[in-house]
Amino acid sequence: MPKKSKSNGAGEGRDRGGFKSSRHGKASAAGPKAQQKLAAEEREKAGVKHTAHEASRFLKGQRIDPRRIDGKETVAELIEGTYLAYNAARLREACQLYTEKMLQPDVTVGLSITGALTPAGLGMSALIPLIEAGFVDWIISTGANLYHDTHFGLGLAMHRGNAQESDVVLREEGVVRIYDIFFDYDVLLSTDAFFRKIITGKEFQRPMSSAVFHNLCGKYVREREKALGIGQKSLLSAAYAAGVPIYTSSPGDSSIGMNIAALALDGNKLVLDPNQDVNETASIVLDAKRGGGKSGVMILGGGSPKNFILQTEPQIQEVLGIDEKGHDFFLQITDARPDTGGLSGATPAEAVSWGKIDPDRLPDAVVCYLDSTVALPLLTSYAFARHEVRPLKRLFDRREAMMSRLLEEYEKSSAGPPAIDHTDSKLPQHR
Repeated sequence: MPKKSKSNGAGEGRDRGGFKSSRHGKASAAGPKAQQKLAAEEREKAGVKHTAHEASRFLKGQRIDPRRIDGKETVAELIEGTYLAYNAARLREACQLYTEKMLQPDVTVGLSITGALTPAGLGMSALIPLIEAGFVDWIISTGANLYHDTHFGLGLAMHRGNAQESDVVLREEGVVRIYDIFFDYDVLLSTDAFFRKIITGKEFQRPMSSAVFHNLCGKYVREREKALGIGQKSLLSAAYAAGVPIYTSSPGDSSIGMNIAALALDGNKLVLDPNQDVNETASIVLDAKRGGGKSGVMILGGGSPKNFILQTEPQIQEVLGIDEKGHDFFLQITDARPDTGGLSGATPAEAVSWGKIDPDRLPDAVVCYLDSTVALPLLTSYAFARHEVRPLKRLFDRREAMMSRLLEEYEKSSAGPPAIDHTDSKLPQHR
């Protein structure tokens, strides 16, 4: 016997596996096709305006009806009027998230930087303006970006080149290549010499956080810029002047770290302490939240700096045992895929499972799959067009106060390390 159809609750049956005609009382695309076809033909004959499904919540988005591009539009008008779909739409969403929500007065904005952005001039064109406008409050960067940034502060030249040139010939000519950026090998030697000279100074002879180290370096780069009369060229210099702390998640992974290591062989006392970095960055985020504000992160690329800026919340919650929910705003520009399992491509939804992102704020998370060298200038221009400058938070000057707050909450959390009650070298094993 054939199976009876189940009732849909309205006296009408439908075969097992069928679709309801509509949640809105109208015929849907899942319903009878022949009837829908005839109805459409009748509407066309009668000249009836198409209105089907316009009440659907899925059709509330802006209509695809872009302005004509004529060369008179501003960058902001181009983004708002023509970036309507695919990763162009994600870039528009990123620009709007940044300017409309992340740049509110109560939001502390952290920026992480990977990829060779400063050699391409993006420090001068985009990052320094963002810092000076109060649009970035603290930074995690690769050491390489800070090292190559220093070339410009020392008046050294980088040039556009051809990525197809023979690297063997370039080596013979004493030319170093970063894809299609060329520079003289002596640029490296001169920058190394600068760092070795300042690092031997008395104020460097102690353990310190990478933020303190970069602040001291920025002071000396600023002095060199003034002596050369070249204006503001260095990200390190600009951050020093604005009180923006810059951390690096892997201090030894750059020519700066290599020179510090080399001087250690001669007895130099400088040590970049990662413990201070981990706790100071966590204190910045906790202070933003406990001060009645929010925390937003803007991630250029991915890599170790992405993890370092996001791990501030697990440090607060998981390790220190302090009640918190996660960052409030997440904006990432990356070319990394999520399905390879790497952190660079990990989505904000995945970050929720670690406590890195507040689950209630996932709608305020945007990932734009685009080259940072394309997206960052556009986002910067958009931000200046749509938002006034913000007062500088000068977080570097507030490090001690923020650390005091972190320590106070840690002590209250009763999450201190357990007392050691045995001396057996074998730790208890899980069964």
